[in-house]
Amino acid sequence: MTHYSHHSNGHAVQRLTSANERPHAVLNPATARRVREISPKTVPSARVLFSGPKGTGPKVAAELLGEQQQQPVVHIDLSRLVSKYLGETEKNLNRLFHRAEEGNWILFFDEADALFGKRSDVNDAHDRYSNLEVSYLLQRIEQYSGVVIFATNQRHKIDDSIVRRLCATEVHV
Repeated sequence: MTHYSHHSNGHAVQRLTSANERPHAVLNPATARRVREISPKTVPSARVLFSGPKGTGPKVAAELLGEQQQQPVVHIDLSRLVSKYLGETEKNLNRLFHRAEEGNWILFFDEADALFGKRSDVNDAHDRYSNLEVSYLLQRIEQYSGVVIFATNQRHKIDDSIVRRLCATEVHV
């Protein structure tokens, strides 16, 4: 597995292996068919949400899409991009999306429910800043000209307005 170092505290981006490199990984035939129907070549900025129980194959589906498009699929570890210092998270996201554009990456955000959970009330400055960071990330995702994949095993926890805003295709794996 190739690592792309992106943040001084560790690897925030990691290239996923090819589905062919994991012969033990099996994807439901119906899911594989749905993944093959997604054509970022006709819609270059495709947004996809893979949802389903643990172990059903969102990563394998993402790898299959990468193989199909002949593009690297890169897992994004947002915990390594978020900084406690004001403005650093935005700088890290800017660097990430710049590198993604240059490398023609398919971005893979696992556990999207943690990132895009249903909204709650803002109780303090921390909540307000956290909401700003998520809003900035949403803006960058919308501006990104490449493919973005979200995965979750807890679809019910994701805010429906975010799914409508970001995901053109939803596949239950």
